[in-house]
Amino acid sequence: MRIRYDPEADVLLFALRDIPPVDAIEEPGGVIISYGEDRDPVSVEILNASARQLTRRGEISVVLQTGSAMQETGSS
Repeated sequence: MRIRYDPEADVLLFALRDIPPVDAIEEPGGVIISYGEDRDPVSVEILNASARQLTRRGEISVVLQTGSAMQETGSS
């Protein structure tokens, strides 16, 4: 999974798979879910991410959890 933030568009993108989407549905509240040909999710976009306080200028922190181990990564 890749996570990207576009500050100009103020969009937080979670790319779940590296295939092109063929369909997308905008959920209430400004969340867009894109789907592949197999109808499984390809990406999740959150619009107006800074207004939702999901991002802070110059700081992105991500917590990844696999199994029972927890790992935190971040950049400033």
